[in-house]
Amino acid sequence: MVNAASIVGRGWATPSPMPQQELWDGFFAEHYDHHRLAKRIWDRAGVSTRHGVADPRTDDVSSWGTEQRMRRFVTEGLALGKEAVANSLADAGITPDRVGQFTVASCTGYATPGLDILLARDLGMPVSTQRLHIGHMGCYAAIPGLAAVAASTRMRDEVSVLLCVELTSLHVQPRDTSGGRLDVEQVVAHALFSDAAAAVVVAPDAPGLEFVDVVARTDVARSALMTWEVTDLGFRMGLSPEVPAVLAEHVEAAVNELLAPQGLERTDVARWAIHPGGPRIVEVVADRLGLDDEAVASSRQVLADHGNCSSATVLLILDRILDEGLEPGDPVVVMAFGPGLTLYAALLRVR
Repeated sequence: MVNAASIVGRGWATPSPMPQQELWDGFFAEHYDHHRLAKRIWDRAGVSTRHGVADPRTDDVSSWGTEQRMRRFVTEGLALGKEAVANSLADAGITPDRVGQFTVASCTGYATPGLDILLARDLGMPVSTQRLHIGHMGCYAAIPGLAAVAASTRMRDEVSVLLCVELTSLHVQPRDTSGGRLDVEQVVAHALFSDAAAAVVVAPDAPGLEFVDVVARTDVARSALMTWEVTDLGFRMGLSPEVPAVLAEHVEAAVNELLAPQGLERTDVARWAIHPGGPRIVEVVADRLGLDDEAVASSRQVLADHGNCSSATVLLILDRILDEGLEPGDPVVVMAFGPGLTLYAALLRVR
């Protein structure tokens, strides 16, 4: 078994941009009967631009059945996934025939054969490439996915690839006509979520961003506060306003557990990649961890530029952090949240 597994390549792809204000003006204002609260939620989402394979202004999928949405997922997911993985391999200077393990995470679509099989075929990975599909873990899936590929890389001394591909635009829900009551949770979901594919290449004993450790917290007693249900009309988000407060109860202990075995304090962490489930979540986490605005600036900027792309989001933040530059030995904490109610955090270090 090798000693280290490091991120040595990264790549991402997004569909066409959809300005937040234009989405409201062109579709969601009428969708919500110009409701004042809906508009206020929309304006406070912290999003300037999103990306979508289905733009509701021209491609309203809200009445589509789940089967039709899943067929579209495969078509669009293949194209975006292929671009993201190809970009990450090119960035690493590694050819597809060297990939020994390929993991795909998504909570927004399913197919059999899955994207893992189809992309391995189309990209020219060997028939011996081992594959793992991570489904329906939600926004935190990149972190256990990264832990899985790092473990495989160390155990087998082979290159691994992780791809997160999320097409939330395929799950716009129908207009709620039951009694005229505004479904606030759906407004929040429609105001935040976006599409993206992001990939990383992990190699054994190589210079890069080494995967050091991972921790998790799952508050099963309050799992109903965040849900992602498969319905006949796509997948439907349930998102309680209590979520930030519940996550705040666990974030300090989780981070301490992650850092203490390495002899690190929070002040030793060079950069933080915190999943922006929404602006309030970033604020609460920053407050509990004593982080200033600069420490969470990348998270907020990715939310503004891309929206909440579910599992792909933390990889987009990590990509931005790496572009901005790190020094050898710098610790980086990646943190994300999702159904369960679950918090995952990983410690990375520049090698």
